Amino acid sequence: MGRRCRIWWPKQLSFPKSDSNFLLGWFVSSSSSSSLDVVIAFACTQLAFSDPTKSLQGILHETNGKMPVLLQDRSKLCVLGQFASVGTEQDDHYQSSSCGCHKLSGSLEQCRQSFEGNSFWIHMLREDQQQFGKGITWIPRMQHIHWNGEIVSRCHVHLIFYETPTYGAHHFSLRLWNSLDQGKAPLRKPKWVHELNQKQPLLDLDTVILAINSASAADETFKRCLGAKKSFVCFSIIYMFLGFIWKLFSVLVASLSTLFYVILQFLYTLLNHASDSWTYIILVKVFSSARINMRIRFSQILYWPIFLQDNSMRSQSSVEYAEKAALLKHSMWSSLAVDVLLGNFIGLALLYHAESACILVLKFSSDITNELLRSGCVWLMGVPAGFKLNTELAGVLGMISLTAIQIWSTIWIFLGFHFLYVIRGLAISGIIFGLTIPAALIIDLIALVTLHVSTLHWLISLLYSTQIQALAALWRLFRGRKWNPLRQRLDSYDYTVKQHIVGSLLFTPLLLLLPTTSVFYIFFTIMNTTISLICILIEVTISVIHATPYIKVFLWLVRPRRFPSGIWFEIKSVWSQGLDSCEDMDSPVANMQSKKDRTEEKPSVVVSFLHSNFLTVGQIILPHYTKVLSGKPRTLVATAAYGVLTGRRIPSTIGTDLPTFPWMIIPCKEFWRLCYDSILECYRT
Repeated sequence: MGRRCRIWWPKQLSFPKSDSNFLLGWFVSSSSSSSLDVVIAFACTQLAFSDPTKSLQGILHETNGKMPVLLQDRSKLCVLGQFASVGTEQDDHYQSSSCGCHKLSGSLEQCRQSFEGNSFWIHMLREDQQQFGKGITWIPRMQHIHWNGEIVSRCHVHLIFYETPTYGAHHFSLRLWNSLDQGKAPLRKPKWVHELNQKQPLLDLDTVILAINSASAADETFKRCLGAKKSFVCFSIIYMFLGFIWKLFSVLVASLSTLFYVILQFLYTLLNHASDSWTYIILVKVFSSARINMRIRFSQILYWPIFLQDNSMRSQSSVEYAEKAALLKHSMWSSLAVDVLLGNFIGLALLYHAESACILVLKFSSDITNELLRSGCVWLMGVPAGFKLNTELAGVLGMISLTAIQIWSTIWIFLGFHFLYVIRGLAISGIIFGLTIPAALIIDLIALVTLHVSTLHWLISLLYSTQIQALAALWRLFRGRKWNPLRQRLDSYDYTVKQHIVGSLLFTPLLLLLPTTSVFYIFFTIMNTTISLICILIEVTISVIHATPYIKVFLWLVRPRRFPSGIWFEIKSVWSQGLDSCEDMDSPVANMQSKKDRTEEKPSVVVSFLHSNFLTVGQIILPHYTKVLSGKPRTLVATAAYGVLTGRRIPSTIGTDLPTFPWMIIPCKEFWRLCYDSILECYRT
């Protein structure tokens, strides 16, 4: 098996105006000693190293320190080699060594000799082509490579053109979209799969893609270390004026944020002192959903300077890291902005039509109370659907239900006069804090105004579950079985005749009264389940508003190339190194099959372009929704079904995962400085 060399070549180096002749990048070795990846990041001229005060090794060492740590562990940025046009190989003013490489001067020649003897050094030639690709007028051809002290001129070469990743434009990624989904438990894999994963792959593609994504950062850092200066006037009047205005804006925003921070800290301290009172405990239980969402909203407002700051040097070392850091930075404020926009849109409409909404809600509640609850209880006290019920028990249950409904209706009539203020309060809270706050308040208000329904359901379900458990125990008595709570199983037991007689006397009335209890239980279970479903739908809506990645959706609409998912290669041509020029083909795969014998004897050259697959908007959003729900609907359905059959409590909430933040407690001066520095950081970047 011959040696194989993959050369990852940036497209901009094949433009006509490229006059650089030194290649810088990374050598990535694989587990096989006969395979090598050469990732070319950028090129420069010999004049860039002409400054005697700056050592080439020092510049490379400083540039490597700014690269990702994972890339530093696997490879180092270095001078890969040199390239020149085909005609310059015979020019007299170029001094060549015995291998054909041009002799250099100073530290470059020492660097070249050290690389040739101990590591790798590549020599490329420029070969002109006509319309080889979009924006490519010539392609490089490898003359020879110094491979661990050995000169190799004949090997299988795969030349891969790639577009240098830039922030805000595109980058490459090997991660698939469904690898972000952590909701499903990993399946147990066979032993041979683990053994296969432990083996080092022949192609270290992860390191190659990481190096390609770091090419732009390496170029900028290298030029900065060389001391490249830009000719522009930094202290112009316009620049100073804009800087002064931005500083004033930073002071204003920081002062307002600090004032809001002081008010929140005062309220937080006041609530902590009142946490032991029974009024606070009752309010927390009644408005539990609103309390959670208000804490989330206030924490988002307090944490905005931390999310806005970018103190991580890791994000500057790779385009992929920079994209992830930017998405994380803008995710919180984009979610807050969309929430407030939705709250203003719905809140203003509700505030404008507050009286109509109040009349509509009061009429709806009156119809539900009169047409459904009262009529339903009266219907159950008679002969519902032809069922023969126990008149006495049905009358007692019906009268208790009607009395509770009448008491609550009377209270609701007095509170209905002030319901207009509740509607306006919901609208104003939506305008100020966003849609999720009034939505959470609506959940708590629904639970509060339907307290009589949930109370009646709890009482009748308690009666129903007790009756079911008693019938089950008496049935075990007739079978001669007894439940063992220690071992959680049924054991045989010899009951006496008196116990059987008493059991028969109890079993008969309980069984005959079960249809009457079941009818009332089913009626109030349907009512309570409907109310719970409405609350769950509102809760899921709140979770969707929090979980939707708005900034990702917006950036995907503007530039979908910022969301890569896997790579693929477009093969342009294949030829043998025995030929003088490349042979373009209409079908590279078919030509490779037809020339199989020839390519096996002579080293081949494959030229291809590196492309990316991109995520769809559904693939971007789905992992976030899956993480929020994470199998909870299935658990809710199972729990609700078990509760309906056994008379247990039915959950009224799904328990979705909401964003959590620890409460921020720092000095006011430090918070002001944090806000001020965050605004200035945005101006500098």
